[in-house]
Amino acid sequence: MLPIAPQPSGIARRHLPTALLGCLMALPALSVEPPPAALAAQTGAPVAAAPAAQTFTDRVIVKYRSTRNATAIDSATLARAQVAGNRAGVRLSPHRARGGGSHVLRLDRRLSSVEARNLADAIRAGDADVEYAEPDQILQIQWLPNDPSFGSQWHYHEATAGLNLPAAWDQSRGSGVTVAVIDTGYRPHADLAANLVAGYDFIADSFVANDGGGRDADAQDPGDWVAANECGGTHSARASSWHGTHVAGTIAAATNNGNGVAGVAPDAKVMPVRVLGKCGGYTSDIADAIVWASGGSVAGVPNTATPARVLNLSLGGGGSCSTTTQNAIAGARSRGTVVVVAAGNSNTDAGGFTPANCAGVVTVASVGRSGARAYYSNTGSVVDVAAPGGDLSAGSSGGVLSTLNSGSSAPGSDNYAWYQGTSMAAPHVAGTVALMLAKNPALTPDQVEAALKSSARAFPAACSGCGSGLVDARAAVDAAGGTAPPPPPPPPVTPTAVAEVENNNTLARAQAIGPNPALVNATIGARSDTDYFRVTLGAGRTLAATLTPPASADYDLYAYNASGVQIASSRLLTGQVDSVSVTHSGSSATTVYLRVVYFSGGTGSRSGRYTLGLSQ
Repeated sequence: MLPIAPQPSGIARRHLPTALLGCLMALPALSVEPPPAALAAQTGAPVAAAPAAQTFTDRVIVKYRSTRNATAIDSATLARAQVAGNRAGVRLSPHRARGGGSHVLRLDRRLSSVEARNLADAIRAGDADVEYAEPDQILQIQWLPNDPSFGSQWHYHEATAGLNLPAAWDQSRGSGVTVAVIDTGYRPHADLAANLVAGYDFIADSFVANDGGGRDADAQDPGDWVAANECGGTHSARASSWHGTHVAGTIAAATNNGNGVAGVAPDAKVMPVRVLGKCGGYTSDIADAIVWASGGSVAGVPNTATPARVLNLSLGGGGSCSTTTQNAIAGARSRGTVVVVAAGNSNTDAGGFTPANCAGVVTVASVGRSGARAYYSNTGSVVDVAAPGGDLSAGSSGGVLSTLNSGSSAPGSDNYAWYQGTSMAAPHVAGTVALMLAKNPALTPDQVEAALKSSARAFPAACSGCGSGLVDARAAVDAAGGTAPPPPPPPPVTPTAVAEVENNNTLARAQAIGPNPALVNATIGARSDTDYFRVTLGAGRTLAATLTPPASADYDLYAYNASGVQIASSRLLTGQVDSVSVTHSGSSATTVYLRVVYFSGGTGSRSGRYTLGLSQ
């Protein structure tokens, strides 16, 4: 068992405002608690939470169907978008292509969150070629006031609300696992540097970057301080937060080295990925960082040599999960990466905050030293588990202690500080996931989430809406298994070949497919052709449908419920395999319709043949 790190010297005590502040170019009110202008030690009662300020943005993200391979928007396409811009009183210009038909458009002035959403909706409504349009909102770091002072990392080892780490360290310390901290970057703190691997700075905007340039391989944090009202709207001056350095230290600060603090997964590595700077960070940059850190490819950025198995996102903003963010998360999960996010600090339903409400993430609420819900923590049905995040409302001994920097604007010297917030709870879970994956690398993201939930212990105090329980590192590592080999997969079942029967060009004439599994051999006869198929889906079953087009064609796949309402779709590029999945939770069988639609490429008996695989 590793010893608990001794109380470090030179510890800074930081008092952070609770107001949720807007930001230059930001969109929906963002759940963020930036630091104040002064970093001197402070005492006193916590500041009461304030309502979110108005937020702004000067960008929208637009996904076009017909420009999937284009690197720029043509003048006619831009002109259609400008019609919506004229009504909003802004001029649009191309900013950058994200790939796959997705483009970031810049506005010539900032719009409020409501105005930007209305503009995006108008762009989509005015152009049938637009797959989706949404504001390029800014997400920001999440935490709350930090009244000083306590003397040890109770959040790791105390029996009431601690993580039960010492017992977990007997089995795993995270060796071989990389955790990406998608945040403000890092400072090369002496108690952290040994556990860092190469990251990247994804901030493309020079103002937000605050380091004299755009994207580059230097993920160091130059500071995110702002002057009063610099981010749009009305807010006070704020000093640099060094937020990413604090989060990274919780995950993997150097441990058992006689210096400073310990980390949850001391033998894991941290990949710092910088997406948050002055006033926060854009969704498009954050999404690219999620893709890249998990081992995906981003145009213009060299692939990482150390893909992360865990992503920590201690950031967030108001509103629903954007398509851009959800697609990035889905891609990360497909590469086996677990995505851990903070629930938010607004003392409300986490379902109203992104990425906490995105599908496929592990959303983390916060408890204080008593094990009760921290007064600021968001809750609700999207929350999966809770972890220690600190709660200083009742005194000065309940924060989370980790690595930091003493600079109020530009970097200063190494130090340590107590923070509180769901931003601090999330890295406790990300570090625990690293311990689990080090013991059993074969775990999938779904298996990790299930093990975290099933092994969580009951809350010692009230924490309604905080998920399945309080994360227990020892129990989670036990649940990870890794000693017994998995059972062999069942033998494959050869699907029954089924020939398409025309005319099946309408919902009413959909061709019934009975065998399970089945492989339908069909043809898109002409550009106007569309094929419908009908499947009876049993109670509690999941239908998987896979469309394989000709190599030179692009056909799209849609799924509809028994009433003919679209419930799923897949529209990938030329030659790529589209797939959808439909789960039926009812108690009796239902009907699901599948539709294959022409988009581009060959047609007819020679060039339009495709297969549709169906299984449940």
